[in-house]
Amino acid sequence: MATGEVNKRQSLPPYPEMIIRAIEALNDKNGSNKSTISKYIESTYGELPAGHSQLLSHHLNRMKESGELVFWKNNYTKADPNAPPRRGRGRPPKPKEPLPPGASLGPMRPRGRPPKDPDAPPKPTKLKISSGSGKPRGRPRKMARPTGGLGASTTTMATATGGRGRGRPPKVKPTFTEVSVQQ
Repeated sequence: MATGEVNKRQSLPPYPEMIIRAIEALNDKNGSNKSTISKYIESTYGELPAGHSQLLSHHLNRMKESGELVFWKNNYTKADPNAPPRRGRGRPPKPKEPLPPGASLGPMRPRGRPPKDPDAPPKPTKLKISSGSGKPRGRPRKMARPTGGLGASTTTMATATGGRGRGRPPKVKPTFTEVSVQQ
């Protein structure tokens, strides 16, 4: 059974302990990022489990949420108990005033527009009142295009619709009369 004892791996310390040792050993004033922590653990402890990167990420997030580590500018540092809390980007949240004792908030309203009540009676429809002029309100409808084919010119289209054509009107060319010279 000597071969079983030789192939037996040394037991690794827990991940939080390895992470703290790595941060202390690296001793960077701005902290250490995930890749440098991982490289230190690999070089120190040798063989690691297959899901090392996922385990490291999980334990770093857990330690960050519990307050053991501080995450700042993509680096992890040990939490200093007498350091002021660091503020992230953006405007800080407004301080919430505590409610007086005995007061309670009502149920929270869901976001968005409330759904229509299916049991509610239908609303009465408004009667349309004419303005008296006989003309309908709003922009008039477009007239149908004349069917002159491809050879129709803008002047014929303009006369067909009864108004001016679109765009700048063509330049009017003066007509010359022929003058004959006799000698």
